[in-house]
Parts: sequence; structure tokens; C-alpha cells
Amino acid sequence: MKLKNNLHTQTGWDIYETSFNPDQLVTTGSNFMIGNGYLGYRGTPSEWGADKYVACIVSDTYDAAQDNWRELCNVPNGLSTKLFIDNQMLSLDDQNTEHYRRSLNLKYGIFEREQTWKSKTGKKVHIKVEKFASLSNVHLIAMKYEIRVEEPITIKLITGIDGIVWDLKGKHLHNSVSEVLRDILLNTTYTKEQNIQINVGESINWIGIDDLKENIFQTSESIYREFILELNPNKSITLEKYVIIYHSNDLSNPKEQTINDLEQERIIGYQSLKNEHQAVWDKLWEDSYIEIIGNLEDQTLVNFNLYHNFIATPMHAELPIGARGLSTQVYQGAAFWDQEIFNLPMYIYTQPQIAKKILKYRFNTLPGAQKKAQELGYKGAFYAWTSGKTGEELFPDYFFKDLISGRKVRNHFNDWQIHISSDIAYAVWQYYQATHDWDFVLNYGAEIIFEVAKFLGSHVYFKKDKDRYEFIRLLGPDEYHENVDNNVFTNYLAHFTFQKALVIYVKMQVNYTMQLNNLFAKLSINQKDIEYWREIQEKLYLPKPDEKSKLIEQFDGYFKLEDIIPLELSKRLINPDEYWGWPNGIAVETQVLKQADVLQTFAVLKNFPKEVIQSNYDYYEPRTEHGSSLSPSVHAQVACQAGYPDKAYQYFQEAVSIDMYNASKKYLSGGSFLGGIHTAACGATWLMIIQGFAGFYIDNDDNLIFNPCLPISWESISFCLQVRKNKLEITINQEKLIIISNKENKSYLKIIINKEHLHIKPGEKIRTFYQKK
Repeated sequence: MKLKNNLHTQTGWDIYETSFNPDQLVTTGSNFMIGNGYLGYRGTPSEWGADKYVACIVSDTYDAAQDNWRELCNVPNGLSTKLFIDNQMLSLDDQNTEHYRRSLNLKYGIFEREQTWKSKTGKKVHIKVEKFASLSNVHLIAMKYEIRVEEPITIKLITGIDGIVWDLKGKHLHNSVSEVLRDILLNTTYTKEQNIQINVGESINWIGIDDLKENIFQTSESIYREFILELNPNKSITLEKYVIIYHSNDLSNPKEQTINDLEQERIIGYQSLKNEHQAVWDKLWEDSYIEIIGNLEDQTLVNFNLYHNFIATPMHAELPIGARGLSTQVYQGAAFWDQEIFNLPMYIYTQPQIAKKILKYRFNTLPGAQKKAQELGYKGAFYAWTSGKTGEELFPDYFFKDLISGRKVRNHFNDWQIHISSDIAYAVWQYYQATHDWDFVLNYGAEIIFEVAKFLGSHVYFKKDKDRYEFIRLLGPDEYHENVDNNVFTNYLAHFTFQKALVIYVKMQVNYTMQLNNLFAKLSINQKDIEYWREIQEKLYLPKPDEKSKLIEQFDGYFKLEDIIPLELSKRLINPDEYWGWPNGIAVETQVLKQADVLQTFAVLKNFPKEVIQSNYDYYEPRTEHGSSLSPSVHAQVACQAGYPDKAYQYFQEAVSIDMYNASKKYLSGGSFLGGIHTAACGATWLMIIQGFAGFYIDNDDNLIFNPCLPISWESISFCLQVRKNKLEITINQEKLIIISNKENKSYLKIIINKEHLHIKPGEKIRTFYQKK
């Protein structure tokens, strides 16, 4: 099937291109990448280098380069392989390619490239390259490079470790040393700021050829093997490469471990390693698949996004999901609120063990959040807007620039966007609601939520004349409007945090007194704090819908701003890459918003009446510029709640195509490069389908709610959910909903479908017709 953006699919589990577009180096390198959460290797040809955005980004390697900008490191490229005929290198950059195909198997994360190339002297060679980043050993990348010719040809093959890397914010690596140990090529390098030792090792096997002569040579940063090969027609030879990467944040002896792994993996062999890798993927997809019947293009887009959500997630460790994953150094490999609100829900309901690791990362970074709160004059935990390993703020206060004057622009993302802390508290409760993992709450969750409540209590402002609490000087999800008061999303999520903090307190007070007392002592909380939180919960200002219009004002004074639509406002731009927001962007004094804000509130809190959702959707949707990749997916979810299936599907298509179809609105904003995979949009694909079109959520009484709203082009959708260790298989078509409870489940579940109350027991199957919205 032909797709957009020069892509095709055969099964929905693959994407491939049959012609090369040099104008899409950044996009295709990201789209065709392989990864496993420990590392991300861009989907680039093996002969390319740093000038064409080749990168292997590795987790937990945060290091600062210029301007104290700390980001993950791009490590030396162990897959570098170049083929020459008569001193001419095989390439995609010329007209000598007769056949070409680059593909990505989305089910197993396997990259393939096929090419038939003719040199200027008329000699032809066929290559087939396959590579994967192992899920069974996340430190391994394996590659198979097959060569075939049609006439006797002498070729030169240079393969090894390329130490010249692409860095976004300055050079991180230095003191590079290359050596040969037990037939292993080894590169050892160190980061400049943190002195992290990084080891990249390479080992090879040759299949189909004997009596090879190998010449090893080095440059200042790289080490290579050179082979002169006499090839005979119609007999292929294959180079198998094994690359292992460790660093000193993984363990104390990365060099020794790199060598040990390489010796073991080479003995196991490429095919066995591939089989082990595929077995792990099979298990992941067994619980996380989404099947769409009736639209192969949508199925492909969904598989693409779920795949990228997986490979961006550090399933091996308690580390953050970067806003661009491991596709580039953009956004520094840092967690934003995207992690909890957009990436996490898929794991909560399909892979709760992964969800727990993500939340434990937030527990581990409490000291960084507490430090930030203290430095800004608050108590408790103010989580970093961009959080790395320690939880300390990674973003500088200046990262945009005025493209007219060239001056730096001060932003307040770090200190005014306080909803990040409430978002994390919200995610903790979502995990508990789905799993009933009370031990997690006792050991981790309660401390997170209490510390967030303490922070909010130190930030809130009491208006004595109105007898209410308010939050002032805010920056909500709509980042074009800074320094606002009573942002709807911020206030409602803060209220949610106080609510759940008090619920946890009451349960612990009754049944877990000793743990509560220990936690109070650790956090310096007393009964007065609890009474204070209860008072804030009761008196916190929550902007209500207008009685007539049903509209909720996004923040104080929003409706007094100039009312103009984004298209008309854009005509005021002097430079197309200007930042629209604070302090002097074109949107600041208008009602044009960057992304969903009031609608974001509806997406996470499911207790608003339908007429309120409809009125606010109708008002805010045309005023939203969608300057963030987060925005379309939220509009899709809320359009489902509003009963607008056509609009929901329109935004679904926009959200899922952001990367695969190169449909991102911006690769540059305010002078900042923004390429790479939009991991929140990938995670939100699950949200749009499961919480949007299937209408699934869990209410406060532990009922599983379904309110389906399928697109017309879909005959049905099928997916799995895990709720409190019970596995459910769900199929929804245009008329009915089918739920199968696994026979190994331990308990019955309460389900509500269009207000019809049902119970499902282990091993039971229920079918019910539903009323379309």
C-alpha cells in the first residue's frame, strides 16, 4: 500500500521507501531508527557520518557542553561500514543506484536496506543490510551486511568505530583511545564535564569467505578494519557485526564488561541473538497491541507510534522518557510533563511493571525537586520542567532568541509552570487506581503526593477579600501566555492533588499508623499541615462554567484579550520562525493559544458535563494554533467526549502523522532546532484510541467505563487492558462491544457501558450493543 511522504507498507507492521530523498535526512533518520530504551540508533546508511545526522544516543550520559547545556551524549558509531569499488564509495548521493529499499519492521525493530549500485567503471554490487538494537541485551546492536556481485570484482570494505559524532550543543567527548583486544576493536572516551567513561566495542564474523587479510588502522578518534575482497559472481558473503556499549554510570568496569559481552554475543551468533530479541518484542506486543480492521494506513500509523513509544522508554532502568526519546539530543533526553500525561497511560494499562519504573524515577528525583522548591522559596517538591537523572532543572532560563534583534529571550518555563508537580501526583494516583498497588503508594507514592501538596500549599495565595485560595503568576499548558493567574488546568490539577493527599492520609491514619508517623517525621509534616490542605481543597478557586455560555475562562482576563484566529495572527510575523509567546511574541496579547489548555483539563479529569465540554471545545478549538505536537491528540480525545467523531478522527490523523509523514509544524522555533521523534505524540496514540475512541477510563467507584465513538472507516478495534492484575481483551465494532476476561484472572470487575452496569467474572465473555454518541 502506498502511503504519504514517500512511504509504503505491506502488512501494517512495516514501513519502507523505494527512493531516497536527501531533503529528509533528519526526518527519515528518526523514523527508521532502532532502539531499546538504553540506546537509540538513527535509521541511517552504514557509510554515513556525523554530517548526515548519524547518531547513537545513549541513556544516562547527561553531560554539559557549551552554555552549561546538559544533554545526553551521542557515542562513537560502531556500525560504520563503507564499501569501495575502484576507490569510489557506494553511496545514495549519486545517480548510480539501480535499486533501493529502506525499511523498518515495526513489530521487531529491525532495520533493512537493499541497494543495487553501479560504480563509474560499470561494476555492479548488491548489498542487503539488517540491524537491530537488542531488547534481550540492551547494550547490543547487531548488524548483518550481505554483499553479492554479478561478475568477478575486487572491493574494499572498511568497517569499525567512527569516533566523530554529531553534537547539538557542543562537543562532549574527549581523550579518546582506540585499541585492539582479543580481536575486538575498542574505543574508550570520556565526557568533558562529568568524566563519564564510555566504551564502544566491536566484534565481527565473516560468513561465506575464508583467508581474509585484515588491516587495522586508526585516526585520532576512530579505529577501523580494512579488507580487500575478491568476490565471485552469484555467491554472497556476509559480515556480521556486534557492537556493545557500556558507560561508567552503568557499572564500575565498563571496558571489561564490553569485552566480555562481545565475546559471548559473537559465540551465540547473529540469528540466535535476533531470535532472543524478537521473543521480547512478542511479549510486549501480546499485551500492548491495537488492531484496527478496515484501515491499513491507520493501522500502520498506530504501530509506528507505539513502536517509537516503546523504544524511547528506558524499560531497563528508572530513568526518564525524553521528549524526543533517543532520536536526537533535542530537549536533552529530559522528561517533561509529557512523560506522565502522554507516555505513561499506555504502560499503566498494558505494562504496569514499566509504569512503576517510570514513577519510581520521579520518586528517586524527589531530592532534585525539593532542592528546586527551596531555591525558589517554596517547600515540598517542585519538579523540574525538564528533568534528567537527578531531577534538577536541565533547561536554562534563556533558550529562545528574538530573531529580529538577536537578543536572548527570558522564559519562565522553569519557575512558573508549576502544574508539572501536580501532573506527577495525578499519574501516581492513576497508577494506583489501575493496579491497586497499595505497597507502591506506601513506599513511594504517598511521599511524592505529600511533597507535591506541601509545595502547592507553600505556593498558593489566599485572597482574604474573596475568602478563597488562588494560584498566581502561572504558565499553563498554553505556553504563549506567561505570568497569568488562576490557570484552569493548574488550579484543577492542584485541587486533585490535595484531594488525593487527604484520601491517602485518611487510609494510612486508619490502617498504617506507624508508616504514616514515619513519613510525617521524614517530611516534617504535622496535623496542622493536613488541616491546611483540607482548607485549601475546600476554598481553592476553580473557575466554573458560565451559566449561559458554559465557557470556562482559561485564566483571569483571558476573555478581555484580542479575539483573533491563528491564521490572521500569523500575518503579523516578521520572521516565520519567530516564537509566538512571552514576552513579545504576536500571541501574547491575544486569545490565540499554543495548545489545548482548558481542553487538556477535560482530557485528564472526566467529570465535566457534555454540554460544558462541547461549548468549550467549540470556543477554544478555532483559537488554538497547535504550536505543540501535544495539542492534536488532546483535541482528538476531547472531541470524542463532546460527541464530535469526525473532528476527533481529523485530529487523530494529524497527531499520528506528525513524525511518519513529516507533518510537524515546526523544526525551528525561536532559533531552537526541534527535530527528532515526538515521543509524547507517540504515547498519545494509545490515549486517542483507548480513552478517546473506546471511551475508556476508571471512575472514582472503580468502575471501568466505556463510551465508544469509532471512526466511520474502522470496522472494529481490538486491544488488551490490564486492570488490577486482570487481563481483558476488548473488541469494539460499529454496533457492539465484546469483553473477554482471561480465565486466569483473580477477580470480577465492574463495567459501565453507556450507563448499563455489568459485571465480568474470570473466563467470562460479554457482548453488549452500545449507543453511538
